[in-house]
Amino acid sequence: MNTEEINGFLIDEFNQHSLKEGASQGICPLCSSDRQPKNKKAQCASYDWERGLGTCHNCDTSFQLHTYQRKGASEKEYVRPNALHVVDPEQLGSKVYEWFKTRGISQKTLDELYVTEGSEYMPQTGKAENTIQFNYIMGDQLINIKYRDGRKNFKLYKGAEKVFYNINSTIGYDWCVIVEGEMDVLALHEAGITNAISVPNGATLNSNNLDYLDNCIDYLEDKTKIVIAVDADEPGQALKNEFIRRLGAEVCYIIDFNGNKDANEFLIEHGADKLKSAIHAAKQVPLENVTTLYDIQDELKDFVQNGFKPGYQVGLENFDKIFSTYTGQFITVTGIPSSGKSDFVDQMVVGYNKNYQWKTAFASPENQPTYLHAHKLMRKTWQDMPSPGDIGGDKWNQVADHVNDNYFFIDMDKYNLESVLRKGAELVKRKGIKCLVIDPFNKVRDNRAHSDDVNRYTMDYLAKIETFCRKYDVLTFIVAHPTKMYKGQDGKIEEPTMYNIKGGGEWYDASYHGLLVHRDYDAKTTKVKVLKVKFQNLGENGAEAYFTWEPRSGSFIPEAVVETEDMPWE
Repeated sequence: MNTEEINGFLIDEFNQHSLKEGASQGICPLCSSDRQPKNKKAQCASYDWERGLGTCHNCDTSFQLHTYQRKGASEKEYVRPNALHVVDPEQLGSKVYEWFKTRGISQKTLDELYVTEGSEYMPQTGKAENTIQFNYIMGDQLINIKYRDGRKNFKLYKGAEKVFYNINSTIGYDWCVIVEGEMDVLALHEAGITNAISVPNGATLNSNNLDYLDNCIDYLEDKTKIVIAVDADEPGQALKNEFIRRLGAEVCYIIDFNGNKDANEFLIEHGADKLKSAIHAAKQVPLENVTTLYDIQDELKDFVQNGFKPGYQVGLENFDKIFSTYTGQFITVTGIPSSGKSDFVDQMVVGYNKNYQWKTAFASPENQPTYLHAHKLMRKTWQDMPSPGDIGGDKWNQVADHVNDNYFFIDMDKYNLESVLRKGAELVKRKGIKCLVIDPFNKVRDNRAHSDDVNRYTMDYLAKIETFCRKYDVLTFIVAHPTKMYKGQDGKIEEPTMYNIKGGGEWYDASYHGLLVHRDYDAKTTKVKVLKVKFQNLGENGAEAYFTWEPRSGSFIPEAVVETEDMPWE
């Protein structure tokens, strides 16, 4: 038994639950303490020490036997700042100290937070400039450097790992503050708030890709309070909302800078003591499931002024005319076997990724082996069929990196709804997914269902999906096969509806949206029909869009005739 490493992960704590070491069976650390006294010592769990996994047969959950050291930096090869960029706090000149003084920042703070000065080539000006350098240190390693010249041009060290600035300051605290810029970290340090961290690259309206959060999540997982003190502008608020979604509303607090843009501006206008008081006066994010008018007044005002917000679209012109969606909802996709349901769902999530940078997780027991599913996504992203000669080339590496970073495959020996949703929640937190695909529904069972009645089972199943979607603002696809198929007078199988899925009317009633994917083999076309849209501003019930499937890219081409050719495996 290897007590140091499993599957490339270094073990941090072997046997974290203090179970009977080496035993193949024993108690479950998750449920045994909650069981009846006579069952507390029941051997309800199996232990696989070589894999580091345990499985409970009572609560139907899996758990890790060990904890593992941080792996984020080893998943990719990052460039580290070289010896020319060794941190030396004495490298600051008097002019720099004087400028920081006008921003309320003392020499002591600059020295303690490793702010340096030096010449650096800046692409914005095309020449070397004298720059202020914010050194990003994690542990005892210099991980990255942010450069700022006199014209407020910025750049990070090329190819270096993105992490929070001042991340070491969170160690030993059960709370911390997240701000939008290094200057705000310095301002809070002046106010005695030394456990503040900054995002490395500011905020944008699209704040889905928080790779620095992925790389530092283990520093934040034990925090019981996280104050989000980002800028009050629109990108800052988008970033705030994404942090709340990823970190959990139950630990997040928000701050009102009283008309000031950020912490540094507040420091200059009001002083260190009032800034410290403002941080400690941060208010918790409003309670889940409890809403007042003032909680939603911004949305209400926006609706009164602008009406419905447009839905998100996949980038297929004919389909976008008849269907769009919001996040926090789920879509039921049905169709007869081999109609292209899974393939069209893949195309939808690739479209959402292209348009909005959404990441997707797949729980697809039938879309196996996983490497073939990854191959489909590569083709759709590449818009072509990669050849053996492409392997290792620039295009291959670019597309492979993109698929690796944006699509995640939930691989389980035995799928169940509870485990899939739990893993989905983890992927929201660690990777920022916005889409979850369950394909197909009947292979991801709800083992905790309390009723044998099919309608009740379906209703409870979809209610759990809806709760997940709304809590994490995720768009979920449920691929569901019809249970009955009928042939028409022409001998062709009739198009199924949502009522043909096992559970019947519950699917139509509970689903936000329903789509039919139906292939006409004679005409060599695929039809996508809108079976249901919950909100009429998002689509047209009964509307249809037609596609030809293009085999090299594996893509659906709107209303176009595409010449086909045999694939290598045909």
